[in-house]
This record gives sequence, C-alpha cells and structure tokens, in this order.
Amino acid sequence: MDEYVPFGSRAYLCLLLVLLVSRGMDFLSTWVATPNLVLEGNPLAKKLGWKWGMPINLMLCFLFAFWPLPALVISTTSVLVAARNFQAAWLMRSMGEQHYRDWHVERLSETSITLYLSCLLGQTALMGAVGVAVIYFTHWERQTALLAIGLGIVAYAIAVGFYSMLGVWRLRRLRFRQNVLAAGIKPGDFSRAFPPRAPEA
Repeated sequence: MDEYVPFGSRAYLCLLLVLLVSRGMDFLSTWVATPNLVLEGNPLAKKLGWKWGMPINLMLCFLFAFWPLPALVISTTSVLVAARNFQAAWLMRSMGEQHYRDWHVERLSETSITLYLSCLLGQTALMGAVGVAVIYFTHWERQTALLAIGLGIVAYAIAVGFYSMLGVWRLRRLRFRQNVLAAGIKPGDFSRAFPPRAPEA
C-alpha cells in the first residue's frame, strides 16, 4: 500500500468510504446515547457540538483519505468507540442524559477509586495488548492494513483510559467544589477548610 493515493482513485474512494462509515457510526452511536452531548467525554467534541463537529469531521475524512495508514487507524478507533457507545446507549437514552450522569456519579462516589482504576487499567491493558500483538506479528512493509488496525486498537485503548481518567478527575473536582460550597467557604478561601498543620516538636 503506497504512502499516498491520488485523489479520485479507487484506493482513495475506498478509504473515503471506510472513513465516512466509521466516523458516521461514531456520530450515530453518540447521538443515540447522548443527543445533547451531556455525556460526551471528549471536551473538544462537546465544545464543537453537532453544528461544527459534523462538517469538520467530513472535511477530515476527505483529507485523511489520501493517507492509507492514518485513515485505517482512525477508522479502526472510530468503529471500536462506536461499539463501546452502543453497548450502553440504550441505558443512557432510556434513563435520560442527566439522570444517567447523576446515577453514574453516585455509583462512582460509592466505589473505591483504587478498585475503579484497577478495573480501568485491566480493560485498557488487555485491549491494548491485542493491538500490540497484531502490530508485533505484522510485516509492516507488506501488511500496512494490519499494522493500521493494530495501531487503531492501541489508540482506542489509550483513548478509553485517557477520557475515563479525565471524566473521573472532573467529577471529583466538581464534588470537591460542591463540598466547599456546602461548607460555606468562599471560592479561593481554603484556609478555613484546610488550616495549616502545626509544626511538630
């Protein structure tokens, strides 16, 4: 597979179709799960919203179709993300976005952070190991598609770990602020909440 493919060629059109379908599945699964993007874990995608997110992604599909390796990496990651979204989309939609968010926050608050992080590490490490295995047993020069799929699996594992950690950090920060406000402490005045420790004798 060449490094670049010419515009309008059969390879370009095939890569464009793969990108459009995979990114489309990512968008569709996100819309089913959280139409108002309340549960969207990617801050950039949440900020862009549907109005800007769709045309920007469409433009990126036409752009990356020139490069087979990144096109297949993006497509693999997008398909795996879409599958993950569809797994719980029915529950998110039936409960409602805000209700599901509150329920999820409550479950996290009742769970040991060590247990949660251990399970997250197990999930991402095992998924990443599959991608690493595909990369390792692939002849990089002759099997570019398999290499891209392996890289896509690894990228998916990293994305799940990163955005899950980001979500937990944001929830813990939000809960900290709520506790501070509930204690009647003004923002920026944490001296009453955390008085300096007396020096040890």
